Amino acid sequence: MGTGQRSNNYVVKEAAQALQNMKYEIAKDLSAANIINTAPIQGDYWGYMTAKDCGHVGGQMVKNMILAAEQSLSNQAVANVQTSFNASLGYQKQNDTLQQNPSLNLNSLDSKY
Repeated sequence: MGTGQRSNNYVVKEAAQALQNMKYEIAKDLSAANIINTAPIQGDYWGYMTAKDCGHVGGQMVKNMILAAEQSLSNQAVANVQTSFNASLGYQKQNDTLQQNPSLNLNSLDSKY
């Protein structure tokens, strides 16, 4: 398929260059591990690469993107749990520091119990 006949469109156009960089980094890593042969790559033309080798690169790209998404979701979940926990203790985040929520007076609980 020629250069002007690309059928794939990026949802986030700004990600195109990052994906290209990722493809070449993964190809270099797989070549160093003797999994694929990158000698047929001529400049930006991958047409002489075998489908199997290109599949290895694409598969590794998908694995890396899934890993990044899982880590992002995990970090987001941890942040939500920490925020909820601090809120239940009467703390709120202001300017990247935790401060006691004035509407929840924990000292009054000590005097009652």
